[in-house]
Amino acid sequence: MVAEIFEFTMPSLGADMDEGKLVEWLVKPGDQVSKGDIVAVVETAKAIMEVECFRPGVVQQIVVEPGTTVPVGAPLARFAALGAPTSPGAAGSEAPAQPEPVAAAAGVSPHGPGPVAHPISATGPLIRRMAAELSVDLATVHGSGRGGAITRADVRRAASESTASRTAARQPHPGARISPYARQLAEQLGVDVSSVHGSGRGGAIRTDDVRAAARAQSEPARSKSGEQPAAAELTAAEPDAAARRAEAARQTTARLMARSKREIPHYYLRTTVDLTEALAWIRERNRELPVNERILPAALFLRATAIAAAHVSRLNGFWQNDQFVPGQAINLGVPVSLRGGGLITPAIMDAGQLRLADLAVRLRDLATRAKAGRLRGSEMTGATITVTNLGDLGVESVYGVIYPPQVALVGVGRIVERPWAVDGLLGVRPVTTVTLSADHRATDGATGARFLDVIGRSLSQPEKL
Repeated sequence: MVAEIFEFTMPSLGADMDEGKLVEWLVKPGDQVSKGDIVAVVETAKAIMEVECFRPGVVQQIVVEPGTTVPVGAPLARFAALGAPTSPGAAGSEAPAQPEPVAAAAGVSPHGPGPVAHPISATGPLIRRMAAELSVDLATVHGSGRGGAITRADVRRAASESTASRTAARQPHPGARISPYARQLAEQLGVDVSSVHGSGRGGAIRTDDVRAAARAQSEPARSKSGEQPAAAELTAAEPDAAARRAEAARQTTARLMARSKREIPHYYLRTTVDLTEALAWIRERNRELPVNERILPAALFLRATAIAAAHVSRLNGFWQNDQFVPGQAINLGVPVSLRGGGLITPAIMDAGQLRLADLAVRLRDLATRAKAGRLRGSEMTGATITVTNLGDLGVESVYGVIYPPQVALVGVGRIVERPWAVDGLLGVRPVTTVTLSADHRATDGATGARFLDVIGRSLSQPEKL
C-alpha cells in the first residue's frame, strides 16, 4: 500500500511575498513531526522566520536545499501522512533502515553513558532543537511523557542539572553551534568562529558575538596607525545582504501600500479618548506586578481593539473575491520596526481570548522575537486587523494605510494633557487620539463610528478589560 504523500511548500508569509529563501532545515528524512512543529527557517524580503508544518507526518524527501530561493507555492519537501505506510519509493528517496537515535539527530554523541537513546519517533524537532540550544544530550534524558517520550520539562530539568557542562560548552571550540546567518556573517567579516565565545543558550554563537569578534580583530591594526575604530566601517563590511534586505523590504512595502491605496476605497474616522481612569488603573495594578510583567498603555489599546472587533465584527476580517470574509479569530497585527531597517507586522494570535495581563506579555514577546528574527510563519499571515501605535514617537494622530486583504487599521497617537470638561468642570486630563482607517467596500462610516465608540467606552472602564 502506497503512503499518502503531501508536499510542504514555500508558504506565503504576507500579501506582499512572491518568493522566499530557504535558510535552514530543522528536520531530515525519517523525522516525524506534529502539526505546529517548526520544520524550516525561511528568509523573505522583510525578515527571517520559522515555518511550521500544518499537518502531521514523516519527512520523506527534502526537495530544496538551504540557500535556495524559490517562488511561493514551490515544493520544499515531501511528507508521508502520519499513520499511513511510509514507502520511500513513493517520495523518490530512501528512508533509514532503522530508527536513528535522537541524540545523533540533535548533533550529540549517542554513545555516552546513561540510558539507551530514545527512538527518533519519541520526540519531535521542537524538542531536539531545545536540547541543542541548551546543550542537552537527549540520550541521557529520562522521558516522563507517554511511552517514555521526552518532554520540554525533561529537557529543562536536564539543562538545570548540568550547569558545568553548559559552562564548558560556552568555551570557544571548532564545533561550537552557530546559526546559518551568524556563520554567513563570520565568513563575510573574516572571523574564525572557532575563536568566538558564544553568548547564546548553551554557548551558541550569535551575530552579536561575530560582530564583537570582528571589532576586536580590527582594534590592533588600528592602534598601530592611531586610527579610531569606526562603527560605520564595520557595518559596511557586514552583508551588503542586510542593506539589500532593508531595501528589498522597503520596495516590497511600497508595492503593497501602492496596491492598497489603488484598490481600497479608504475612509477615515477619529475620536479623542480621556485616559484618566485607564492610566490610574494601570499605575495601581503595576504596583502588584513584577517589572517584566507590568502593563503598558499599548496593551490597553490592543485589548480595547479586540473588544471592539468582537462587538463590530465587520471590521475584523478580509475583503476577498469581491466580498467580506470574517476572521475566524481576532488576531491583532502589530507593526514592528526592525533594527536593520524596514517594518514587519506580525500578529498576536487569538488576542480576543487573552486577558489584559497575558496580552501585555504576548506583545512584549512578539516584539522581542520579531527583532531577533524568531517569528513563526503563521504570525506573519494571520492578522485580521492591525493596530499601529506611534505615540511613543511623538505622533499625535495616525491615519494608516490598510494592509490588504484586511479591511481596517486602528491608529493610536501620543498621550497628551489637554483641557477637558467633565460634568461642567474644566480641568487638564491625559487624552489620546484613536483613528480608524477602514475599507468602504466592507463597511460604512456608521459601522466605523460604532467601532470607535466601543474602544472609547472600554478605555473609560479599564477594570472591565
